[in-house]
Amino acid sequence: MRYSLSTPPAIPAGALAAGPQPSLSAEGGLLLRPWEPSDAAVFLAAYRDPDIRHWHTRQPASEEQVHEWFDQYRRAWEQETGASWAVTGGGEVLGRIAMGSINLDDGVAGCSYWVLPAARGAGVAPRALSALSVWALGEAGFHRLYLDHSTRNHASCRVAVKAGFLLEGTKRSDAVHSDGRHDMHLHARIREDG
Repeated sequence: MRYSLSTPPAIPAGALAAGPQPSLSAEGGLLLRPWEPSDAAVFLAAYRDPDIRHWHTRQPASEEQVHEWFDQYRRAWEQETGASWAVTGGGEVLGRIAMGSINLDDGVAGCSYWVLPAARGAGVAPRALSALSVWALGEAGFHRLYLDHSTRNHASCRVAVKAGFLLEGTKRSDAVHSDGRHDMHLHARIREDG
């Protein structure tokens, strides 16, 4: 639902969906690209990883459901409510990065990510998040990007900090993970942060 605003929207409706979801280059030869049907098997396999299953409780049950998710990602771009990219290197899928909860009026969106076990520890997530941030806070016109992670997920905290997302606070008992409720750190990066 769109509301009447007393100020102009940060990003005019239709600005994102006017073109296809972009592919974005990141340092170290990474490419962020929209998901393709041929990625379904590796996407499903990612959610069999114990760490991804622990931190991401919404999980696909089959390749058919993965294809439904990919369709939802395409529609989210068209409706300007979200975007999801495969993070690739050397032609292989290494992880996922996404923007959700897009608010064009205020120019704000949330970010999330995961990396496959074989690619962890190589700086894939911070490089992908930095590339997404440069595009979103620049060409796309967003003013603020935020993300949250469990206070117990130290790897995600390091990713956020390396990508220039400042810690803003702790949201108490804000999310459910596989072992119950967790406090969540809130990080954000705004256009003026550079």
